[in-house]
This record gives sequence, C-alpha cells and structure tokens, in this order.
Amino acid sequence: MNTTLIQMTVLMLCGAGWRLFPLPGLSADQTRLVLTSVVYYFFLPAMVLDVLWKADIGWQSLKYSALGCSTILLGIVCSWSVTRLFKFKNPQTGAVILAAAYPNVTYLGLPVLEQTFGPWARSVVIQLDLFAAAPMVFTTGIALARYYGGNADEKPKSLFGFFNAPPFWAAALAVVLNLNHIDAPVWLAGLLQKLSAAVAPLMIFSLGLALSWRAIRLRNLPYLLPVILLKLLLLPWAAMHIADAVQLREQFKAAAVLDLAMPSMVLGVVLCDRYRLDSALYATAVTLTTALSLLSLPFWFRVL
Repeated sequence: MNTTLIQMTVLMLCGAGWRLFPLPGLSADQTRLVLTSVVYYFFLPAMVLDVLWKADIGWQSLKYSALGCSTILLGIVCSWSVTRLFKFKNPQTGAVILAAAYPNVTYLGLPVLEQTFGPWARSVVIQLDLFAAAPMVFTTGIALARYYGGNADEKPKSLFGFFNAPPFWAAALAVVLNLNHIDAPVWLAGLLQKLSAAVAPLMIFSLGLALSWRAIRLRNLPYLLPVILLKLLLLPWAAMHIADAVQLREQFKAAAVLDLAMPSMVLGVVLCDRYRLDSALYATAVTLTTALSLLSLPFWFRVL
C-alpha cells in the first residue's frame, strides 16, 4: 500500500508541478480539461466495457450499490447536521456537504485499488461508481448544489439526460453482453485492455493538475475540520459496518470500503462553480483531504 501511494504521489506531484510551471499557452486548467475529456469520452468507456463485460454482475452489484448509496446518504445527513449546528451560510453549507459526502471513487480510487489489490479490484471501483456514486452525484449532488447555490433560476434538466453519457452507455452495453454470455473477440479484448491501461495514470496526473495550494485560505479552515473528520474517519468506519450488514465477502469488503474512504471528489469543483457555491472552500477541501488521505488510506488498509 505504501509503495502504491508513493507512486501515486509522485505522479500527482508531476501534475501539480505542471500547474506551477506550465508550458507556454497551455495552462494547468486547459491541460486538465483536455485530459479529463479524453478519459471521460474515450478511455473510461473502453475500460467500463472491458471490466463489466467480464464482471460477476448480480447480487454482488446490488450490494455495492446499497453500500455506496448508504454511505453517501449518511455523509449528507451528518454534514448537513454540522452545518445546521454551526449555522453555516448557504454557499459554505453546499460546499461542505459535497466535500464530506462524495468520495473520489474513480479518479483516485481506481489506480490505488488496482495497484493495491490487483486487476480484479477495477470491477469493484467501476460498479461502485456506476451503480452508486455517479447516480448519487447526478441526483442528490446536483439537487443540493442547486438548493444551496445562487443559480436557482436554472431550469432543471431531465434526470435521464444526466445518464446520457459514454460511460453509462458503455456500462449498459457491457451488462447486455455479460448477461447474454457473449465472449469478446481476442482482438477486441486486447484493444480494450490497452485502452484501460491508460486510464489510471491519466486520472492521477489530472488530479495533480486540479490541486492548488493557493486555494488554502485561513478563513476556510474552520469549515474543513468536519469535512476531514467525516470524509477520512467517520464514513469509512460506518462503511465497514454497512458492508457487514449487506454481507460483502472479505476481499470485496476491503476494496469497497477503501474506495469509499477516498478523499473528496474533484467533480464537486465544477458543481460549486456552476451553482455559485464556495468554490475556494471546496478546492481547499479537495487539496487537504487528498494530502491527508496519504495517511488515512494506509490506516484503513491495515484495519481492513
């Protein structure tokens, strides 16, 4: 685990270094937009198809969905309670809830779990993302951002429009092929494996591009303590007990809980910008929880 995190840290620091010393005419934000777009629209759907085509889809998938959704909902309730107790203003309330409840299950979870447990862990990450985290982000996450944000006049999009995206279409195709026991041709299986291999390093490098130590401001620190405690300590502990309740087996339980112990998701920055929440606060939460996860993840790995 420590070796894996060292490798991930070096790759993230390369991305952070690009932010400090960008190439002329190619800023960190521009580079991140290009890389994440290529991953989202091309490499990630290929990996989803590769993984889910061969995955054991069934009751296990429902268990991942129950575990992920329950943990995120618990994070929403706990973080909302904290914001009510301390009377946070709406922009800070929305940012704190998003930062505390929604983990970075794919962009950081995928490379960490794959390197720690092996290639089989990719199936855990993909199913947690597609059957729990992503639906929760596109429903409750956007609803919370709209409610606490300043862009309330925006017309809500159709729920089905949120799922009209390449990874979801790839997942639907993979499930159909999987359940009908259709084997992938050798040439296609090899191609999908090569495309899948590009996802993890590009995600980690993009995460480094998104981190900004300049976003850390003293005024945001009082809001960050509940985020750190919930995201890195309380919710992983709760996820362990929820995993026992849904009867996940040991190796799958360890991988799933560790994935839910990841720091705050990067996508939340986009929601904060779009709905006029406290983007600086959220960026600080992402940066600090990602840095502190280098300590918390080995701890939970040993516990699990």
